[in-house]
Amino acid sequence: MIGIVDYGMGNLFSVSKALERLGAEYFLSSEKKDLLAADALILPGVGSFRDAMLRLNEEGLSEMVKEFAKTGKPLLGICLGMQLLFEDSDENGFTEGLKLLPGSVRRFPGKTNDGETYKVPHMGWNKLQFVKPSPLLEGLDEDYVYFVHSYFVNAKDSDVLVAKASYHEEVSAVVGRGNIYGMQFHPEKSSKLGMALLTNFLKLAEERKACQ
Repeated sequence: MIGIVDYGMGNLFSVSKALERLGAEYFLSSEKKDLLAADALILPGVGSFRDAMLRLNEEGLSEMVKEFAKTGKPLLGICLGMQLLFEDSDENGFTEGLKLLPGSVRRFPGKTNDGETYKVPHMGWNKLQFVKPSPLLEGLDEDYVYFVHSYFVNAKDSDVLVAKASYHEEVSAVVGRGNIYGMQFHPEKSSKLGMALLTNFLKLAEERKACQ
């Protein structure tokens, strides 16, 4: 059973529908006990990093996510949810994140080193470039996925970078270390490749459950 963290700022409907299409059993909850009992956890997110962390902290869900990460069961952050896994963000002022992965979240500057300006937010389809092997990428080929974001992760440790994309800056598109994974784009809106990535995440949950 897949637990989806409901803290009032997630793309719950689209993530839920994607899991339904894949035939996965899931539940939405803000109850710590229920979420900790899940076979895998998805942390979605849309909106401001600061507001998201405030809600997670107020509801005691920050500590729950950290506790879940220690269980070894698969944890996936999507879009803002991925950014929350990192150390901090400068969105609306400095805010500490969950600190499960090393790196910071920074805004696209909107201007290249050559002075060329570009649109922020980054919105549209960009091709993933695989960087290193990962269970999330098993059996998959590089293809396009759908992004909507104004902030991107500047990973301090290249070891966590699984796949990248380019939008005037190098974007950490898929990250992973141990049982903790993140996708900056919306896999549930990313056609074939996005659904395949979610399928691989579900396989991780099944494999972990079978070993218990």
